Formats: sequence, structure tokens, C-alpha cells
Amino acid sequence: MFLEDNKIYQGNSLELMQKLQDNIAHLILSDIPYGIGSDDWDVLHTNNNSAYMGSSAAQELAGSVFEKRGKPINGWCQADREIPRQYQEWCSTWAAEWLRVLKPGGNAILFSGRRFSHRCVSALEDTGFNFKDSLAWLRPTAPHRAQRLSVVYSRRGDDESASAWEGWRIGNLRPLYEPILWFSKPYRIGGTIADNVLEHGVGAYDESGFVKYTGAPNNIVTCGLAKGEGGMHPTQKPVKLMAMLIELTTQKDHLVIDPFAGSGSTLVAAKLLGRRYMGFELNSEYVDTCTTRLEPTVLFQ
Repeated sequence: MFLEDNKIYQGNSLELMQKLQDNIAHLILSDIPYGIGSDDWDVLHTNNNSAYMGSSAAQELAGSVFEKRGKPINGWCQADREIPRQYQEWCSTWAAEWLRVLKPGGNAILFSGRRFSHRCVSALEDTGFNFKDSLAWLRPTAPHRAQRLSVVYSRRGDDESASAWEGWRIGNLRPLYEPILWFSKPYRIGGTIADNVLEHGVGAYDESGFVKYTGAPNNIVTCGLAKGEGGMHPTQKPVKLMAMLIELTTQKDHLVIDPFAGSGSTLVAAKLLGRRYMGFELNSEYVDTCTTRLEPTVLFQ
């Protein structure tokens, strides 16, 4: 099966990547699953603890902002402690195909959760990637889901402890920051980046293309969804954010691949910028969303 450019394909990303030729992609840009259980597709471990994806009275009160119940860092059983390692193993299953498909000096830029990003870095480094940098994406807003410790004690009827621990919470601070991991495929030993740019068209970065979005060549970027852009995927990323990363690393007519396309923000940005694109997505509903968003009448609204 020959995969054509400028299309979204439904199927397993690893199997689809295996159909591609060596050294054809200039950039792989993807919002990969974080392995934190934000939805069924984000459960990437073998432990099927019945409490996972469970519910509580506090979640019911919180409503849609807290529909899923993630595991606490300590876990609910010993098997839960294996989840970080299993996430690294999952990343290793596709990292070699990413490396093979990229051109020498080509870039792989991916979004990864704060808790397990180091596992993703280790998996890709072990595969042969160079870890180039970690960018900080600052979101304008994010839900604060940390439970009040005093409320827990009050429900137990322990008013003394509730008073003593007023202001304390269980969980994390408001998650306004997400890491963007930037990797590169090694180029020819004995060569230089300048040589590789002439040979393969990748290896350097376009500062001017990036700065027109950010105002400065900094590795901290602030960007939110545009008005009316959201609601297509639970972890949807702004088209503008994907566009700045595409312009940072590619030129017109370069090939951008997104192996976990979701609602298609990477593909939309690539098409708007005159890049060739290819997306893989397992969920048929999201494939339909991608297809609709890539139609000319929708794309240029």
C-alpha cells in the first residue's frame, strides 16, 4: 500500500508508519498520548485496576471538568508503580519507526505530559534521537482540580484537623505549563549542520518564522485556542501553536507527519502553510473531524 501525501489515514500509527519509505519526512509533529488516563485511548499500561476510571462524590460535584479519575502518584496497588516504566516501553514501540522515516537532521516535536515526559525522552534517546530542547507551552487557562484537604477532614467529622489544614490541597498546582519535547535525527558523522541543510533541507531552524508568532526567539510560548476553535478533542491543541512549530523547522513543500492526529490541528496548520502533510488516527470519529477541517470551505474561514 502506497500512502499519499495530504491525506488523513485511519489505523494504527505504527503499522501505517511501517508502510513509509526511509528518510522522507522533514518533521514529525504530534500530540502523543500522555499515559495519564485522560481517556480510554490514554491508558497505556497493563494494570486494569477496577478503581481506574472510577468515580467519587467530589467528581460528581465537579462535573465535566473532572470526569475521569486519574491514579494518584503513589497508586492504589503495587502494580500501579509500573505505569511510568510501561509508558516508556510504549514510546519505544514507535520511536524507531519515527527515526527511520525522518530525514537526517530532521526534527520530531511532540507534546508530552509533565509526569512522564522524562520517560519519553529516555525512550527516544535510547532509540537514537538527539534530545534538542524542551519548550514550555503556557496555556491561558486550565482547571485547578486539587482537592481541599480541609473538606476531606470535614466529611469525616474531624473539624479540628479541617481547621489545622485549612488552605492545603491534595494534588497539583494549576497546570498552565506543558512541555514540548524537541528531538532531532542525527546527521552524517563528520558532516556539519550547514552541510546537512544543503543536502536534506533540515537541521537549522527558522528564527524569523518563529518570532512572528512569539515576538522573541524564546523557548517559552504562550498560546490558546482561537475563538470557536475548541471542543473537537479532549486534548485539542491550537492551530496557531502547531503552525509556529512547523515554521520553526520546515520550509514550504516539506513533509509534516502527525502519527497521532486527533482532531487534525497539525494537519490544518501544515496545509495553511503550504506544507505537505500526512496524518494517522485510530478513532474514526476523529478521522471524520480531520477530514472536515481540511476541506477548503472550512480551512479558510
